[in-house]
Amino acid sequence: MTFSVDDLAALIPNGAKVAVPPDYSGVAMELTRAMIRRGIRDLHVVGVPVTGLQTEMLIGAGAVRVLETSAVTLGEYGTAHRFIAGLKQKAFRMLDATCPAIHAAIQAAGKGIPFMPLRGMLGTDLLKHRSDWQVMDNPFSSEPDPIVLLPAIRPDFALFHAPYADRNGNVFIGRRRELVAMAHAAKQALVTVEEIRDIDLLANEESAAGTLTGAYIGGIAVAPRGAWPVNLWNIYGHDEAHITRYCELARSEAGFAQYLAEFVLPRQAAE
Repeated sequence: MTFSVDDLAALIPNGAKVAVPPDYSGVAMELTRAMIRRGIRDLHVVGVPVTGLQTEMLIGAGAVRVLETSAVTLGEYGTAHRFIAGLKQKAFRMLDATCPAIHAAIQAAGKGIPFMPLRGMLGTDLLKHRSDWQVMDNPFSSEPDPIVLLPAIRPDFALFHAPYADRNGNVFIGRRRELVAMAHAAKQALVTVEEIRDIDLLANEESAAGTLTGAYIGGIAVAPRGAWPVNLWNIYGHDEAHITRYCELARSEAGFAQYLAEFVLPRQAAE
């Protein structure tokens, strides 16, 4: 079913658990702006496995209650100032993780199982801060063989932006398999796309291999340049000047408020 971006944002209630992808995979930035305009609150955001400008802005807007991810990064553009400020002010609960741990817990939900065993965190201080992670001995080994058990991460929504959907509600995601894992784990995916094409992506093997079927999707909205100012694959790049400007303004709470007033609240279109 096709929605407007604002209607899609209205489907996400306060307190929802949302899975979001890294900046390189297809970030639903126009949907994020719509969520901020709506005044959404108390989100549990899961960065799969890392997150960037999207979560930085949601934190700055006071929309995040829990953040679960392995990193928040703006890369070469600078520090995620609102994330750092939120941590210092204890504005949200931080659930530190690793990339393999996030992927494994998301995959557990997609498989319909309650947890996933994983090695790699043993001996780290992560286990001291994650009371929901448990360590047990491998029951199939005759020798001591500890392994970490990660509870499945089951988001209410997976949010992402993609190049296009077909007339039947299937979405082309190419080789971005984390988008598949997110959608399989979540109750439903809410997706923005550059366009809807009058084709059937499942009609041939080549396009079907890179397609997320409509069975996992709760709503689609057309949002041209909907990942702006972040890049979308090889279709368009980062708006370097805009992100640099964001980083300058976001150093202070007042500067971030100015950014929202200029670029989010008045629904400024991508350029």
